Formats: sequence, structure tokens, C-alpha cells
Amino acid sequence: MIYISEEESAALVTHELAYEAARKALVAAASPQSFVFPAVLGRTQEANTFSIKSGSSDDLIGVKIGSFWSDNPARGLPRHNSTIVLLDQHTGRLGAVIEAGKVNAYRTAAADAVAADFLARKQARVLAIFGAGNQAGFEVMALARIRQIETVLVVARPSPRRDALVDQIGERGLQARAALPEEAVRAADIVVTATSSREPLFNAAWVGPGTHVVSMGSDAPGKRELPSELFPKARLFCDLLSQSVQIGEFQHLRDEIDAGVVAVTPIGDVIEKRAPGRRFDNEITVFDSSGISLQDLYMAGALIRAKASHR
Repeated sequence: MIYISEEESAALVTHELAYEAARKALVAAASPQSFVFPAVLGRTQEANTFSIKSGSSDDLIGVKIGSFWSDNPARGLPRHNSTIVLLDQHTGRLGAVIEAGKVNAYRTAAADAVAADFLARKQARVLAIFGAGNQAGFEVMALARIRQIETVLVVARPSPRRDALVDQIGERGLQARAALPEEAVRAADIVVTATSSREPLFNAAWVGPGTHVVSMGSDAPGKRELPSELFPKARLFCDLLSQSVQIGEFQHLRDEIDAGVVAVTPIGDVIEKRAPGRRFDNEITVFDSSGISLQDLYMAGALIRAKASHR
């Protein structure tokens, strides 16, 4: 049985490794040979939360257990944690256990970067990021790898954490500053929402032609980051439709999607050229990044190979 600790996985993971793993996972998600099973969401008596996401594809079968323990910073630990468990393809016995707290942040950002590579305008230069939590910095750096981002506008309540994020982005060579929602959305070529919001974060009228919008914070029933008025103006994409309409941003479009009134394209179909990505410079595109188990399984496989190559 293979074991990779949090310290090992954090040392092995890179944006490049995560991008390639996420790309393969998104392609697999659009294939009939792969399976993603319904996510299980749990809560403890102390209001801590966890999720279990499982799936299988080719020679990868397993689960990812994600957790959010709100009091962990007082213990010197991060709030978010993640563990990937792979089963042996032939016997069903335990094949690998990978602690993947930091890896999970790379994995999520990588999926958004893969989608943006097909959906954002090539000349995108301004990024607006809503939220200043653990995920925000990873999103910025993953997107800066695939587009020549020059300016990052951070939309979050005034706090030391927001200021630290602005400083962190600036240290990476990008211009960064705090901004109000309307200013940020109107200026942005790419908008990323990385929050736990349960109501829209901005007005659809602020979104200009050619903008690419990513919702990655909606990952449970009731969560919502985008205004409904945005959807009729945009072309819609997702990582996996069956999950997106249950716990992702498109849960708020479920009836229209089920009725065939609204079309949503899996990004895997775009990658494999079965469907078009961005067609025109003035198109608005929306990607719902609900976070699927296959991303975790492919990340686990990539980490196992990286560990073997470092021996």
C-alpha cells in the first residue's frame, strides 16, 4: 500500500502537474467509460463539515474525503483538509492513501485554468477574484499560467487576510489591489468567485461582452454566487452536469436544464473537440466548477508517479 503524507504531497505538487491531471480528469468526466457517483455531504454537531466524493476511470478507483474544521487555526492547523483513498483495481483492497490538503487547492484551481484556457479570451489581462480565503491565491496563480494576467482585483471584506492576499499576489509580479464588486466586474476579463455565498455576489449588468466567469464556491445545496440574469446572456459550461445541478451553481437552473430550455456543455467535450469553446470575442462564458472526484483520482495518480520518479 502506498502512503503519501501531507508534507510529501505538498512538496510534489506543482501547477503544471495539477493542470495535466485536471485536464485528463475533465476529459474522463465526459466519457461513458468513467463514473462519478453522487457526493455525500456531512456535518458534525460542532457544525464542522465534510464531503465524500467517489468515482472510477480506467485504472483509477477511489474516494476523496474533504473536511472543513472551523477551529483548526487555533490548533495551528488549516481549516481545509483532504484525503484521497485509491482502491486496487483488481482486488478492491486499499491501494494508496494520500493526504492532500494543499494538493486539493492546486487541483481545484487547475480545473478552472483548464476551462479558462478554452473559454477565456486570449488577450485577457484583468482578473477579478471574489473571496480572500485559502483558495483565492491558488486560483490567481493557476490562471496567470495560461493567460498573461497583469492586474488582479480582489473583492473581499476589509481584513488582514484580504491585505495579505493582495501582498502575496504582488510578490508574484502581478499588480494587485482591493476593489469594490462593481468596479472589479466591469474591469475584468475573467471573474472568479471563490466564496461560500448563498446569494449572488454581483449584478449581471456589470458583466461586459467577452468576459469569462468561473463559479467554484458553489459546492453544496443552497450555495449561490452568480446572478440568474447572467445565464441567458452567456454560454454555459461545467465539469460534470449531473453534479452541477445537484450541488453546483447550476442547481439554480435545474428545472430549465431538465426541460431542455437551457444548454450546458461539459468542458471535457470542448477539450475533445466534440463541442465548441469560445467562438467569438464578445461572447460571455460561464464555467461551473463543482469539483469532481475524478480530479482527485487523477491527481493521486500523478502524485504517485511523481514520487516514484523522485526516488
